[in-house]
Amino acid sequence: MGRTAPEGHGPVRYGPPLPGDGLPPPAELSGVLAAAAGRARDEPVGGAPALLDAAQGYWARRGLPVGPGRVTAAPGANALLLALTAVLGGDVLVPRPCAAWWAPYARLLGRPVFHVATPAECGGVPDPYALLETVRRVRAEGGDPRLLVLSVADDPTGTVAPPELLHETVEAAADEDLHLVSDETWRDTLHDPHDTVLLSPAEMLPERVTVVTDLAGALLPPGWPAAIARFPATAAGDGLHARVLDVLTALGARVAAPVAAAAAYALAEPEPVTARRSAAVRLHARLAAAVHAGVVTAGATARPPQAGRHLYADLGPLRDALAAQGVGDAQELEDFLTARLGMPAPGGHRFGDDLAALRVRLSTGPLVDGGTDEQRAECLDAPDPLELPHVHRALITLKSVFDDLRDAQRWEPPR
Repeated sequence: MGRTAPEGHGPVRYGPPLPGDGLPPPAELSGVLAAAAGRARDEPVGGAPALLDAAQGYWARRGLPVGPGRVTAAPGANALLLALTAVLGGDVLVPRPCAAWWAPYARLLGRPVFHVATPAECGGVPDPYALLETVRRVRAEGGDPRLLVLSVADDPTGTVAPPELLHETVEAAADEDLHLVSDETWRDTLHDPHDTVLLSPAEMLPERVTVVTDLAGALLPPGWPAAIARFPATAAGDGLHARVLDVLTALGARVAAPVAAAAAYALAEPEPVTARRSAAVRLHARLAAAVHAGVVTAGATARPPQAGRHLYADLGPLRDALAAQGVGDAQELEDFLTARLGMPAPGGHRFGDDLAALRVRLSTGPLVDGGTDEQRAECLDAPDPLELPHVHRALITLKSVFDDLRDAQRWEPPR
């Protein structure tokens, strides 16, 4: 029994944004942005040389060197994915679940989108056998699959794909002549970088992979939109880059000059940027572990979060308790938890999952966001940020909501 009223439930206008960190912008970045606020001229489409040079250095430090003319920038990863989808043509394949903003751009262009099941150990990357089966089925039905979008550090699940699984999926995509877009927005937010191995598909199949990174993942506040793309070092990659610039030009998709200055500074990764990023990652890793513990203790299931500021919970084991609250699908679960928790809790249907499945993405940013700027900034340096009053209150609320569901699930009426 899904709700049909459109108000507040539109698939695009009301889709969940990237999870923010709940923290005030770093002083150094704010200073760079303010110093560039007087720039009145438009930035060139695709980014000015300073920004593109910084992007080249960023990727080179990650073992993905890229030459001039094969990098571009846009005001957010959504503009880049829209342009890539328009240029590559054909049908689009995505994992189930996937980031909420991937599918709408294909549908906006009239392109069919096919969801492919993910393996048990992670999200973000399709199961290779399911991918082969889906491609062959789509072609048998007259479709034309050309593009696979995936993420090795995933939104919504907060997991990181094991290299061996990623290798099998990339090989399957190559066998089926697919181009890959690797969304690496969250690659710099690994909770345990010493024990989590993250590889980019561009390291495995460089001639077929375009990498997209939204800087809101780890380097810029979400209100300062900027993203970068890295194209294959081939003639086909050069053509793809040129056509993407055409689309961005038609859209007027330029990074604002002050944001471009802040983005170039952040991509160069000076010490203030890397120190702040490391502190933010540590904070959200602790918050995500606390949320995961609360969810699992209540009887729900969730993969342990490994990256980002979110996790993906399946409340199917609590279905009876939720039914008693009038919750029977993911939209009703979203409404229920958003109201009870006092924070956004988008249902799994936003991420391409079944409406009937009781799944939800829980983010850690709102747990920080309840205080003043000073209180939020204090989270970065506190010996135990989970004991700060506004964070502690938010965690207690979350634990209480899930504990109530657990207790209601256990209760059995007398016969």
